[in-house]
Amino acid sequence: MGAMPHSEPLEVLIEHLRRLPGIGLRSAERLAYHILHGPEPEAMQLANAIRDVKKNTMYCSTCGNLTDREPCRVCRDAQRDRTMICVVELPRDVAQIESTGEYNGLYHVLMGRVSALDGIEPEHLRLPALIKRLRDGNEIQELILATSPNVDGDHTALHVREALRKAGLTERITISELARGIPVGTEIEFIDGAILGAALRGRRTLKP
Repeated sequence: MGAMPHSEPLEVLIEHLRRLPGIGLRSAERLAYHILHGPEPEAMQLANAIRDVKKNTMYCSTCGNLTDREPCRVCRDAQRDRTMICVVELPRDVAQIESTGEYNGLYHVLMGRVSALDGIEPEHLRLPALIKRLRDGNEIQELILATSPNVDGDHTALHVREALRKAGLTERITISELARGIPVGTEIEFIDGAILGAALRGRRTLKP
């Protein structure tokens, strides 16, 4: 005899939860039942949080980081070191680097990385916006390439360097990269904070 089917609303909730990264059927069912049997105010708070993050979260027009107001908190913080820009692939990488407490400069989010497999070319990234920031910001002295230490991340960093060279910015701006004490072939978001912090402190200057 087959298992008793879920109610239709519960089935819909389970199906939506299954679409989340890393959530299989069993995990989706557990989460759905937790939501169903938990206090109604708690469930409504979750629903409101999901609605609000979709409605009120945007990309900073300056750096590309996630924010709920323009500009983002990093860009509007007068205490940040405005002589440095750390180039990352995605907004989640900003959060990971901030968690180290080792960096106090600005950021620029490329919104992806060059990947032939995924059909992402350099023109799909926020490289023109980076070049404009560097041209307009005479106070910027160093650009830190914090792309992931894997093939696509390294390829992306090369394209950034080439774009700066073509724009004539490599003579004025020092380009550095994270120290390679971090695991090769991984993603920035999965690197331990202490290891990532050490990589920031030990970054090396790249030749133009």
